[in-house]
Amino acid sequence: MRREWNSSAYHALSDPQFSWGLKVVDRLEGLPLNGHEHTLEAGCGTGRVTAVLLDRFPYMTVLAVDASANMVAEARRQLAPFGRRVQVEQLDLLDMNKTESFDLVFSTAVFHWIQDRARLFSNLYRSLRGGGYLVAQCGGGPNIKRLRDRMKALINTETFRTYFEGWREIATYSMPDEISFQMQKAGFEDVLTGLEESPVPMDSEASYRNFLATMILHPHLQRLPDDLRDQFLDHLVLQSAQDRPPWVLDYWRLNLSGRKPQSP
Repeated sequence: MRREWNSSAYHALSDPQFSWGLKVVDRLEGLPLNGHEHTLEAGCGTGRVTAVLLDRFPYMTVLAVDASANMVAEARRQLAPFGRRVQVEQLDLLDMNKTESFDLVFSTAVFHWIQDRARLFSNLYRSLRGGGYLVAQCGGGPNIKRLRDRMKALINTETFRTYFEGWREIATYSMPDEISFQMQKAGFEDVLTGLEESPVPMDSEASYRNFLATMILHPHLQRLPDDLRDQFLDHLVLQSAQDRPPWVLDYWRLNLSGRKPQSP
């Protein structure tokens, strides 16, 4: 079942994702780009980072794709001022069959949602022209581990266990060496991967609760009846209140890049 988002809520709360995306845009400055690249943004969300990319590289053209219909609709609204320089399409990266179409693949905060990494990197590799680059970032390693451990324990309590029968985690947070191996197996060269600690503090209990419900826990909450959703959130918010400092999400970002070899 495809995961759908509340795009307007995501857009309003996505400052952490936006700040991580800016760092990935900055990394492009270190590549031998000519500024006219045709770029695939693999998972554009609501288009906040896409707009920065188009501003930073004023001759670049972008195909921005996302699997979420709501995200695509919001991104089309946000990116309309850029006219023909950007196209926005609903597309699952695992279904993509484009061949040698792009000079650059750019992605932020997306790959951890995709379980079939072999197929993902094979599709992205095929989509690049020879000499093209993949530059991306996603959650990795111990990303939000404290919260994930608390959720796992909560799911297994008597109150909630029944509602999570057959539950499988929807995000996978890999280590750098695992991603490096998968990229090289797909054909990428000059592969670089590494983890970066990026904690996100919230300014209040209300902000923390709203961020959890909208950005992290909505697949979990959808499995619960209405009268248990607040109770589920209450448990996690109370535990964070006891942390020192409270209301901090222990995010870790996995940076990755690679190049498709030039054709002989």
